[in-house]
Order: sequence, then structure tokens, then C-alpha cells
Amino acid sequence: MATILECSQISPALDSAAEFSLPIVFFDMVWYGFAANQSVLFFEFPCSKSHFLETIIPDLKRSLSLTLAQFLPLAGNIIHPLKPGNKLVLHYETGNSVSFTVSESTADFNDLVGNDPRVCDEFYAFAPHLPPATYSENSVSCPVLALQVTLFPGQGLCIGFVTHHAVADASTVVSFMQAWALINRSNHNGTDDNIQPPSVELPINKLRATFVLKKEEIQRLKNFVLAKFPDIGHLSSFTILCALVWVCSAKSAATRGEDVPDDEPEYFGFVADCRGRLNPPLPANYFGNCVALVKAELKHGDVKGNDGFVTAAKAIGEAIKESVYSEKGVLYGAEKWPDEYGKLVGKRQYGVAGSPRFNFYAVDYGWGKPKKFEALFIDGGDSISLCKSRDFEGGLEIGLSKPMVQMDAFTTVFKEILESSLP
Repeated sequence: MATILECSQISPALDSAAEFSLPIVFFDMVWYGFAANQSVLFFEFPCSKSHFLETIIPDLKRSLSLTLAQFLPLAGNIIHPLKPGNKLVLHYETGNSVSFTVSESTADFNDLVGNDPRVCDEFYAFAPHLPPATYSENSVSCPVLALQVTLFPGQGLCIGFVTHHAVADASTVVSFMQAWALINRSNHNGTDDNIQPPSVELPINKLRATFVLKKEEIQRLKNFVLAKFPDIGHLSSFTILCALVWVCSAKSAATRGEDVPDDEPEYFGFVADCRGRLNPPLPANYFGNCVALVKAELKHGDVKGNDGFVTAAKAIGEAIKESVYSEKGVLYGAEKWPDEYGKLVGKRQYGVAGSPRFNFYAVDYGWGKPKKFEALFIDGGDSISLCKSRDFEGGLEIGLSKPMVQMDAFTTVFKEILESSLP
């Protein structure tokens, strides 16, 4: 639980542009109906309530205003026209602002930042919701960013953030959080149900756990796959992790009492950043969504079989090679993505949100690197979160959200696969 201490609105610094609009393009529309992305960053930084309210919060507000001046679209709104013929836009004008909530909690900080299974519902007290849409005669206006800072007296802090998925992909969000942290640390002075993202309904009835793979464990798993498929076309840390998660998820499905035929197809989906893969390439700091949809397909019996891990790694590697590194370009067939992925609704599918490149632990507001990152948006499905490890160079963190029985089964299979890769 968290007690709300203050709710305010933060506007970009005054030297910002007066008004502009950006179109909601194809890359953005793919994610338009998805749930908003809620995440939390925990920082081990013991401080008093007075220091929190008198120093930390004013600094965060000032640095947020400066940061928003460089990320103006996040202070704007998606404008959904009510008259036919008009297109969706992301619009910013002077006076727009971002919701900023300050709260306090007596929850067990050490439990929240652990890796062992924890109740998913407990994290939502520290993550804000997007403010409700506002309606006018001609349009509906939807905010795209909200922030919350929570004090755990004498223990630490938590920054919760939520973004509208049609405005920014993970790369953009990471860039924003790192920029805000840098400015704060430097003390720099300078009508349709689909209009709003669907919200999460509690209780979720799941547990949240974190699995850490060290660099040497990842390499060992690569060698294990190469021993079976020496000519595999694409094998990376990402491929290994996806295969591991797919097999653990498929094998733990039996704990749900499912009687799944071995010949039933199942899918593993993920995205690939397109910024540097377009012709001509987009800059690395391109704002918005710019990812290609990729999926691998196997029969359920192949995934849960004795060679499921290496088979899954091969299938995922081939999917990456055929799409991301296709001679026809990463966008080949993009016009079919909505229909192709729409057909997967209701079918067996798993996925990953994140990348080995994303480093939320580099988000340092001046209190040291975060103690823990948690992606709450994975609670709504069978995806896992992925980012760089906090404590191990070259390692990765896997965030998992599953019912208790499946969590136990997933953990068992995870350990079995790691042990089987031992020489």
C-alpha cells in the first residue's frame, strides 16, 4: 500500500516549442490497442521524509521539466478525432503537462527488491495510471505519460512510470529515463473503448520472480546448442534466452491442467529495433515506435521434448535470420503484420519484452544505480521482461510473472536446462 502525499502537473521548461503535432504512423498503430507500459525502479537510498519532500522531490520536478523540454511529445496527448477522415496525431501545445504523484509506503522494501517469487498485485501501488481521457466536441485527448515517486522511509525510493505504447517503444522510454536521471544527478538548471489503453484489473493472482543468467552460463548454453546444431544460422544471447523461456513456459503449461496435443502449433514472439536497419537508417534517438515484429513457430511436442531447448533456439535463430537480416529488408511483409498477429489471438504463444541492450540500471538520479527494475506490464500475458543484469557484467535479468504452480514448474525446468549444459 502507498499513501498519496501530493499530486501535481509538471510542464516542460519555458523555452520549449509552442505547439506541434506528430502523426501516429504505422509503427505506432501496431501497438495502439495494447495495455499501457507500467514499470517501477527501486533505489536503495535511505532518507528521511523531510529530506524526501524538501530536497529530492523539488529536484526531481525541476529536472523533469528540463527533460520534458527535450522529449516534448511525452508531455503531449494523442488526439483521437471523432469525425471520419481525420487522422490520429500526437499533439503538444504550451500548457500541456505530465501527472506527477508523490507517495509514501511502509511496505517491506527488501522483499519488493528480491528475486524470489512475490505477489504481483503488491507492485501496483507504486506505478501510476495514465490520467483519464478528456472529451471535446470533435476529439478525445489521451495523455501518454505519468510518473510516481514513492518513499520507503529509512529504506529507499521507487520511481514508477507508465507510457502509452503507441507513443514510445522501450528504446525511447529507456532514453527518456536515462536523460532525466542525468539531468537530476547533474543538478542542471537550465468514445471508442480502444481510445485509452486497457487497464490492469486486480487481483492478478500471479507471482513475480527474477532469474539472473551470468555471462558464463549464457556461453555454456550457446556451446550446448552448437554441439547439436554447429551450422545454426543465428545464435546470440537473445536467442538463447528466448529459447530457454519458451521451453520452460511450454513445459510448465501442464501444471495448468492443460491437455495440449503434441501437434498443436505454438509461437514465440518478439520485436527487433529497426532504427539502424532501414535504408536510409534512422538516428538512434528517433522518438516513437520503430520495431519489427518477429515470431517463431513450432509444434508443442517439439518444444516440450527432450531436445526442446536446442530445437527452440534453432527456430528462433532462423526467424531472426529470415526477418531481421532478410535480403528483402526488415520491413518486408510489414503490411501483413496486423492480420498475421491478429490470427494468433487465443492460440498458444509466449514472448519477450526488452533487450540485452536495455540498461535500466544506468538510470542514476544521484542516489546510486537502481536496486531493482520490474516491468509490471508483463502481468497481462505470457511474456517475460529482459534487461542487462545489475550485478554481473555481460549477464541478463529475466522478469517472470506466473501463477504459483506454474512458477514452481518454470523454475524447475530452468534449473534442469542449466544443469544439462554443464560439461
